[in-house]
Amino acid sequence: MKIAIASDDGKTISSHFGRTKGFVIFEVEGKEIKGQKYLLNTFTGHARGLEDTGHEIDRHTPILNALKDCKAVISHGMGMRIYNDLKEAGIEVFVTEETDVKNAFDLYLSGGLIDKPEIGCPHKDK
Repeated sequence: MKIAIASDDGKTISSHFGRTKGFVIFEVEGKEIKGQKYLLNTFTGHARGLEDTGHEIDRHTPILNALKDCKAVISHGMGMRIYNDLKEAGIEVFVTEETDVKNAFDLYLSGGLIDKPEIGCPHKDK
């Protein structure tokens, strides 16, 4: 399985999913890490320069396609539209107070990662 964690530097979880510089992608078999890579974010609406275009256009299909092989996505902040879109795509979503990538990954694997969607993100969805 693959787990994606939004991160600007590969170590700290990004506070804003859409504005993250990239994603740490862990490939896991059982509880053993089989691979890890950093995927640059060229997919979210913010990364594609769609920040001020409103929500009437489809901003989420590229990021949903980029993360479709992931069982779970973890971020420190996320808007409810993408949160719901990821869930509807069959991906587990965790908005967490945890800020360390490795700690969040370990918590996820142990079943101890708590989802707090109310954390949201710094702006409101329109």
